[in-house]
Parts: sequence; C-alpha cells; structure tokens
Amino acid sequence: MTKTIGIFLFDQYEELDAIGPWEVLSYWTKGHPGDGWEVITFGDAPGPVTAAKGLRVLPDTTIDELPPLDVLIYPGGKGTRAHLDDEERLEWVRQQAETVPLMTSVCTGALVYAAAGLLTGRAATTHWGSTVLLGSLDPTIDVREDERFVDDGDVITSAGVSAGIDMALHLVMRLGGAARAKQVRRGIEYVPRPPV
Repeated sequence: MTKTIGIFLFDQYEELDAIGPWEVLSYWTKGHPGDGWEVITFGDAPGPVTAAKGLRVLPDTTIDELPPLDVLIYPGGKGTRAHLDDEERLEWVRQQAETVPLMTSVCTGALVYAAAGLLTGRAATTHWGSTVLLGSLDPTIDVREDERFVDDGDVITSAGVSAGIDMALHLVMRLGGAARAKQVRRGIEYVPRPPV
C-alpha cells in the first residue's frame, strides 16, 4: 500500500517552501518506488495557484478530493497571514492533525500550526523574521530560532525557505533510512556552499 505525502499549495505560498521539499521527495519517490511512498500537491480549488513571487503551479488535486495523507507539508509565505484568523482553515488543520500521522511545516507554515493549537508545549521553529510572532501566538512554544528544522515526534517544523530542503531530506531519512537520504542528497546535488 503506497503512503502519501501531500504538499499544500495555497494563494501566495512561498515558492521554495513547497518546491524545495517537492524536489527532494519526488526524486526519492519516483526514483525508488519500491519504498512505497508518493508525493502529491493539492490546492483549495481546481486550477493553478499563484505563489508569492508569481510562479503559477497546477496542483495534482483539491483539498476536497484529497486522499488520506501520511505526511502533510504546509509551506509558508505571505499567504499564511490570512490563515491565522481563518477559523475554517484552522479547523481543517486540526482535523488533519487527528488523522495524519506526521504534520510538517516550512517557514511561516508553523504560524498556522501555532494558531491551530498544534504547537502547544512543543519545540518548533520558523523563518527567523517570524520567531517573535510564533512565540506570541502561543507562549508555551519552545521557539528554536537557530535550528534549521525541529523534529518533535508527530510534528516537524522548519525555518525559512531553503530550510525546507533540509527538513525534506530529514523526512527521507526518517521514512526511508539514512542510506536512502544520502542517495537523494547526492542525486539532487545538494551540497550548500554559499558564495557570500
């Protein structure tokens, strides 16, 4: 039985928050189908979704037709701000947490999880520019502002933008083993060497 990782694409999500993990996870799942995983994208409605910097992507399915997930990835971006006060959205997140074994976020996706109550009493991180806001949404959160990602069991949060790639590689290691994660990292030539 194939297990499913779903990446949520919503209006004004940050491009690399979703595309970075998608690259890592699709390289893994398509290259090693015997591992029993697939990765899909989904949006609120049929049709393309416009990201924060203008990239338009057509999700695989919609939130209403979403199959049962084993992992949910909630990216960040400007679009998350509207989600913080959207009780219908927050209730959907809570419902997902009841059935999805592993809830993950990239960047300010963690703010949505905090607003939904998923991070109460947990360690978590987000984009460095939003760590204060994360703590203000729920003072019980142990905000780890210097961590690239924080694995707190059934919830994993990551810092901003490119940190989602690190989190996705951690997911491959957690779900498919360290050897597989090393194969994927080499396959996508992910060896960060900042030029500045």
